[in-house]
Amino acid sequence: MVQGAINRHLLVAIALSFFRGEAARSNYMHGFLRDRTMADWKEIAGNWVAIPPRPVGAIHFLGGAFIAAAPNLAYRSLLEFFCDRGYLVVATPFNIALDHIAIAEEVLLRFDRGLRTLYRHNLLEQSLPIYGLGHSMGCKLHLLIGNLFEVQRAGNALIAFNNFPAQRSIPLVKELSALMAMEVEFSPSPKATNEMISERYKIRRNLLIQFTRDDIDQTQLMGQILQQRFGEMVSMQTLNGNHLTPLGQRLSLQPKGGFSALDAVSQWVEQSVYQDLTHLKRMLLLWLDPFSFGHHWDDG
Repeated sequence: MVQGAINRHLLVAIALSFFRGEAARSNYMHGFLRDRTMADWKEIAGNWVAIPPRPVGAIHFLGGAFIAAAPNLAYRSLLEFFCDRGYLVVATPFNIALDHIAIAEEVLLRFDRGLRTLYRHNLLEQSLPIYGLGHSMGCKLHLLIGNLFEVQRAGNALIAFNNFPAQRSIPLVKELSALMAMEVEFSPSPKATNEMISERYKIRRNLLIQFTRDDIDQTQLMGQILQQRFGEMVSMQTLNGNHLTPLGQRLSLQPKGGFSALDAVSQWVEQSVYQDLTHLKRMLLLWLDPFSFGHHWDDG
């Protein structure tokens, strides 16, 4: 009962954090309907799945905490880019709670159920590689999955890894701790998470991406931990952008009516955001399949 009350307060705090955040957050949803036609996303065993005609591999995607419940919408441009290039995408939504191990177990259970359904209906060959792709909190979940469970992964790509304690990650948690007369913290804690990964994480091939304007990124420390385990199998890259770059949408840049100086600034900002997202897509595609990179590239 106490845990349930904490989680309810946590959801309120997260919602407040979301709406207090960068002004850019309020613009994401505007891009969803102005982008190109949406892929045919299917709901399979609690996952959102985009299926290309002839899959060359599968991607299990886990998003960030603020938009974890609708990854097929929030990350549509990024995920459909990979679907267009032959990767079957399974995006598993999840609800926010303090127990991250329980969340990792739940999303893996739903992914495995979805995967069995895809295999059973011959929508995906069992011999094809499966990659993990995560953003922010989704990175931590993939790391926990690769630590606690036996999974077959060709590699994990981790974008803007975040592992700060609850009091730094979520506004009002300090006040919530005082109200509940107990410390409110994620499980495992940031320190425990790093120790677990350094000792038992089993996915050898990893790509870690951080952005130049990201104040809540902790990629460097996790990259060092993984490189100590797997050496050159771990690649670290820094790209232009911020913590929200993976959510960028390709927006319509045609102004209505007259063209003002404000329109010019707006277009420049939108083009900059999309350019950062394009560079992210290129880096991920190059890591997924270096040999086919030049054969089917466009901005998407």
